[in-house]
Amino acid sequence: MTTQTGRMLDEEHRRNLALLERMERAIAGAPEATPELRKLLGEFARSMEVDISRHFEFEEQQLFPRLAEAGDGSIAALMGEEHAAIREVAEELLPLAREVAQGVVDEEAWDRLRLGTLELIERQVSHIQKETMAVLPLLDDLLDAETDGELALEYAATA
Repeated sequence: MTTQTGRMLDEEHRRNLALLERMERAIAGAPEATPELRKLLGEFARSMEVDISRHFEFEEQQLFPRLAEAGDGSIAALMGEEHAAIREVAEELLPLAREVAQGVVDEEAWDRLRLGTLELIERQVSHIQKETMAVLPLLDDLLDAETDGELALEYAATA
């Protein structure tokens, strides 16, 4: 991948995968929310709230329409559908993650949080893998140097 935009998204994907891996290891077998896990849940909640919306909106507004115009509408549509599914799970999970991060939890909420987190992790990892293999390589042909530079600056400005 040679575009600045592709490299930026790839770096973000790698950071997100590292967080998802830490979260999965921490929550999968945890019988309760330890102080360390609550801290990680706070980071995870911030990622769901800020990074997912920022990343998805950029792709949906700037990349997917360009992919569709270039004849790759099916991959853009699939990625958009996955964004919607991930957002739905994240919206349900976010209030629970915040509560648990603040130490407010009962057994039912803890079970829902664990299961929802594992579902979100599975969806995100799969999505990131598809995007990395199918979308990011297309940017090399899709974006000329000027457009790539403009998009990279625009995306960096939203961080």
